[in-house]
Amino acid sequence: MNKLQWYDAFPEVWEATLETLYMVLVSFVLTVVGGVLVGIVLHLTSPAGLWPQRALNTVLGVIVNLFRSLPFLILLIALIGFTRFVVGTAIGPTAAIVPLTIGAIPFFGRIVEAALREVPKGRVEAAQAMGATNAQIIRKVLLPEAMSPLVSGATLTLVLLVGYSAMAGVIGGGGLGDFAIVYGYQRFNTPVLLLAVIVLIVMVQIMQSIGDRAVRRLAHRR
Repeated sequence: MNKLQWYDAFPEVWEATLETLYMVLVSFVLTVVGGVLVGIVLHLTSPAGLWPQRALNTVLGVIVNLFRSLPFLILLIALIGFTRFVVGTAIGPTAAIVPLTIGAIPFFGRIVEAALREVPKGRVEAAQAMGATNAQIIRKVLLPEAMSPLVSGATLTLVLLVGYSAMAGVIGGGGLGDFAIVYGYQRFNTPVLLLAVIVLIVMVQIMQSIGDRAVRRLAHRR
């Protein structure tokens, strides 16, 4: 079998890139939603939070730490049955979204918790003095005040998801990781493997630059 030359691989690389973007962006949206919810609950139920609940905070913290401590490749394999139950298959970009999201939510949840913890207590106390409810404090004080570190953390999570999506190629998750394994590693085709790596690096650099620019704009507005 003739090796696929790197300059002939651009159609396959383009398709793999679109699959990676699909996996990463969909799982990123789900991760942000889930991570914000987890982070808010962790912050609210902490001893210094607006709604201290030691038992709930401890249980949720243990669950978050458990998923964070698992290497993503092991989590990917462990969730094959659950992924098949949710989307009907364990192979392909859509299937990869399930473990990507589950793996990233605990990571971003901790980032959200840390960002909310850094909001000055004086501003929260001022809102409480004016009769604001906990929900209003979350919407109008905590989240707006923590927006800059939240965007920075979201950018970090987005880059993390790109790396996770590449690992999903090990079990046929599609995208650039799958392309690199099938056309590069398994066929001992180093140039094609390097092409996939270069595309991933460029993708990460673009995402990081957009995130950094957003953080700088938020910082100037404060």
